[in-house]
Amino acid sequence: MKKVKTIFALLAVVAMMSSCALTLPVNATSNPVGNKVGEAKATGYLGVLFFDADASIRTAAKNGGITKISTVDIKQTNMLNLIVTYTTIVTGE
Repeated sequence: MKKVKTIFALLAVVAMMSSCALTLPVNATSNPVGNKVGEAKATGYLGVLFFDADASIRTAAKNGGITKISTVDIKQTNMLNLIVTYTTIVTGE
């Protein structure tokens, strides 16, 4: 019985430490794909509490020094809805 409890406790720890990540395309333009990449991040706690977070396209382009945007992707990482991170990824020239 003690072995079964240990296995369940180990599985619970593994489940809590795991996370899911999903990257989705948001937009693409007719501009050629450049070699510059910019990112902007926002991290939230409990799924709704975001403090001083800015994951906007404008901020991502500014961080990468991009003036002509080619593609925009958004990556979401979720750890049991306790810590959620949104990353906007912009490519261009």
